Amino acid sequence: MADKFAWITEEMNALEGQGLRTTIRTIGSACGPWMVVDGKRVLNFCTNNYLGLANHPRLKQAAQEAVEQWGVGPAAVRSIAGTLELHRQLEQRLAAFKGVEDALYVQSGFCANQAAIPPMVGKGDVIFTDRLNHASIIDGCRLSSAKILVYEHCDLADCERVITENIGQYRRALLITDGVFSMDGDMAPLDQLFELCERHGIITMVDDAHGEGVLGHGGRGIVDHFQLNGKFDLEIGTLSKAFGVMGGVIAGKKVVIDWIRQKARPFLFSSAVTAADTAACLAAVDLLEESTALVQKLWDNTRYFKEGMRQAGFDIGASVTPITPVMLGEATVAQEFSRRLFAAEPGIFAMPIGFPTVPQGKARIRVMISAAHTQDDLETGLKTFTSIGRELGVIG
Repeated sequence: MADKFAWITEEMNALEGQGLRTTIRTIGSACGPWMVVDGKRVLNFCTNNYLGLANHPRLKQAAQEAVEQWGVGPAAVRSIAGTLELHRQLEQRLAAFKGVEDALYVQSGFCANQAAIPPMVGKGDVIFTDRLNHASIIDGCRLSSAKILVYEHCDLADCERVITENIGQYRRALLITDGVFSMDGDMAPLDQLFELCERHGIITMVDDAHGEGVLGHGGRGIVDHFQLNGKFDLEIGTLSKAFGVMGGVIAGKKVVIDWIRQKARPFLFSSAVTAADTAACLAAVDLLEESTALVQKLWDNTRYFKEGMRQAGFDIGASVTPITPVMLGEATVAQEFSRRLFAAEPGIFAMPIGFPTVPQGKARIRVMISAAHTQDDLETGLKTFTSIGRELGVIG
């Protein structure tokens, strides 16, 4: 009998040959500037722990106290018997933090996009979406059954062209963009997109996953950065990056959030986020409201590391945020660079990114800077990157 899964082996071998097979490493310690990965202590340049909160004592204490009071799981979906007082407290705090009328807390940032898009548009409607938007946005758009029209990345002129050529042919229109693009670290021209949408009566939505805790006053995000607080119809966020915990948030006008509560399938059909996660998120909001020091340290570290990489001769793309793509071109080069970083002493944990996450020929090492890194950590990283870059002929 023929092997009905022989095609998988063939495809996996092809990925291996192209340098595109993902190697999943195993973490053996809490998330921090130094971690145990596959049994080795390494400098962490890989996680999204922008502010160093993933192992913060106040967040851990809040989670532990919540377990004692609320138990380990709500045992229900939010719409039946799973909405805790903690969930509503967090939603109110996040809405106030972002300067919007209301917010809805869901299981993840990925779920947030899948929850928010289908209730807003459907068959007979149109979505205008940036070519480099995150996979969760792409999947949410597909689930909506609306017509999907792509404009070139951060290209306002092309966006306006696509809108003007199509706007009158559909019932409703929604424009969606990432705020900070996770692979390149560049920002959408949010103010100009907003003005364009206002002229055409288009619903606006921004995914601020990599802007929350990073951009704006005290980490209030890209909408605050552009001083558009309360004007964007929908802001999508995650509590798993700068906030250091887990969960997603859909924030905006109350009428819109109320509608999404009625219609969002991840909210209606998937169990509620645990009390421990929710309490830890509340503690993170407390920290961000109390002080801007962590956000400032993140940006100080970002400027220091980026300047060192530029002086060494690396191409770090168009990033204007702590996301630092080290552009290497071919996936095989990126994989070898990552392996050598890990094997160095001390080792550096920085994973290669290749197709289909980024276009063919645009493979890279994506360095994620954190407020938890010390200057010595950054110096260690710069020294090791420079040494390996010279060994591989990436820099002179």
